[in-house]
Amino acid sequence: MNKKTLLITGCSSGIGLDTARVLQNSYHIIATARKEEDIYKLQEEGFETYKLDVTLSSEIDSVLETVLTKHKTLYALFNNAGYGQPGAVEDISKAVLQEQFETNFFGMWELTTKAIKIFRKQGFGRIINHSSVLGLISLRFRGAYNASKYAIEGMNDTLRLELMGTDIYIITLNTGPIESDFRKNATKKFFQNLPNYKESVFVQEYEKELLEQKDPPNDPFTCKSDVVIANVKDALEAKVPKPRYYNTKATYLLGFLKRLLPTAWLDKLLQKI
Repeated sequence: MNKKTLLITGCSSGIGLDTARVLQNSYHIIATARKEEDIYKLQEEGFETYKLDVTLSSEIDSVLETVLTKHKTLYALFNNAGYGQPGAVEDISKAVLQEQFETNFFGMWELTTKAIKIFRKQGFGRIINHSSVLGLISLRFRGAYNASKYAIEGMNDTLRLELMGTDIYIITLNTGPIESDFRKNATKKFFQNLPNYKESVFVQEYEKELLEQKDPPNDPFTCKSDVVIANVKDALEAKVPKPRYYNTKATYLLGFLKRLLPTAWLDKLLQKI
């Protein structure tokens, strides 16, 4: 019996790679990554692997065409690729904001819409789009990332309405802090794109709250990737998947407070995080 095909973006490490490893016995995983060295590592693990920078339309088209030629159908797409760009809104440049959106939003949008065309022709399909707890609430110094995730929320909410009555499902994952290289990679982006941060009015907050931030031992809010993978598995296997899955206690707590508290009260709470 042939396994259903699952295309995953952002498999270089973290949630994407962990998901590919856990689900490879149940699905035929098509693991993609942006860098050549990560492609080699994935190939060594036995995955069907392609280079896919989601900001490049040519690579999106090439991967989708190759997958359809080889497998005839695509069961599901897990849009996982993305990164965090720290920095106060007033400190980041337009180019930095555009770069954040090219990967986190526009790349996801293009893959999603092109997959929908495939799914409409074959009559079925599932798209799991990775948002964040920061698509529900906002935190200081993460404005570019917050905005990109809020954009995903708006896109997913609209697509669910536009695809209602079909066998094509749009699923949103709202993930909180997970053990991964996310923070380390975000710190690299901070230094890369805010070289003059010491001139900012927020320099003390950057150095105290952002650059020195580490995952404390026994942090009750930071989880392993298995909590996300369990929801991805349900989204793939449920007869009718949920439109939204919360991952981690932080997402449940902050999502609840977003619905419960007046905006001014929530702002005061979030300003302390």
